[in-house]
Amino acid sequence: MSKGKLALIFSAVVLAVLLALLPKVVINKDKKADLASNGAAAESSHDPNHEGHEDHAAEAAAPADAANAHMTATPAQLKEIADLRAKFNRASSPQDKGKVADELAQKYAAIAKHDSAGYFYEQVAAVRPGEKSFQKAADQYFEAFTFAATQERSQQLGQKAQGLYAQVLKNNPANLDAKTNLAMTYIASETPMQGITLLREVISADPKNEKALFNLGVLSMQSNQYDKAVTRFQELLAVNPKHVDATFYLGISLAETKQKQEAQKAFMRVKELSKEPEVLASVDSYLQKLNSAQ
Repeated sequence: MSKGKLALIFSAVVLAVLLALLPKVVINKDKKADLASNGAAAESSHDPNHEGHEDHAAEAAAPADAANAHMTATPAQLKEIADLRAKFNRASSPQDKGKVADELAQKYAAIAKHDSAGYFYEQVAAVRPGEKSFQKAADQYFEAFTFAATQERSQQLGQKAQGLYAQVLKNNPANLDAKTNLAMTYIASETPMQGITLLREVISADPKNEKALFNLGVLSMQSNQYDKAVTRFQELLAVNPKHVDATFYLGISLAETKQKQEAQKAFMRVKELSKEPEVLASVDSYLQKLNSAQ
């Protein structure tokens, strides 16, 4: 998002909260470097059995940063994963490998190692192809994609998710959740308009789709089209009046379109909906700036 156009965003706490709330995959690439330095964890390579890759059990044991969604695995979890990996490597039939792979994927997902979970769900899909199995793998790669700390890693994981979501949509073209996530991978790529087109298709099929409305609103903010952002967030809040992020961004967008009183109402509504200290501090900062802007 362009800092220059967000006239009310000058304090560090406001910027920090805003970046924390933004979907990481739609932050432009220079922001991703900042996220990396602030603790947004990079996932390891998607094939945990490939020679030369770091051991996922060792990574899982490393202390998790409080700023990201990863968690620390317990010794019991590490042992379960090690035993299952050995069992996976010993399995002689595709069916047996698929069964163990499903267990491994669940274990990795439980400790937020999403790329590894995606890899093993992909092995399951190879044995039992279908919409649900492809989506399980795609969703895990998508989660890993949202935490990628480098452009290269983001591209790798985004491409993995794209290929699998394509298989999901081949099985069921009406799967709007898959189409929305697929859109966000394209928006973070070199072909963002492909993602915008997909989001518009989702809205055309389901005008009340919360995820698509929210992402279109954020994208309108990024392109400094705050009037359009206001419309998108209002449409979302008509569907879900308790959507905290949409209410917060509506306040920003209203402030940018010089609708001071409406912006104040939106920020006061955020204070009703959220008790998170960082969010409340951000809202108070906005309200102070609005009140001082006479």
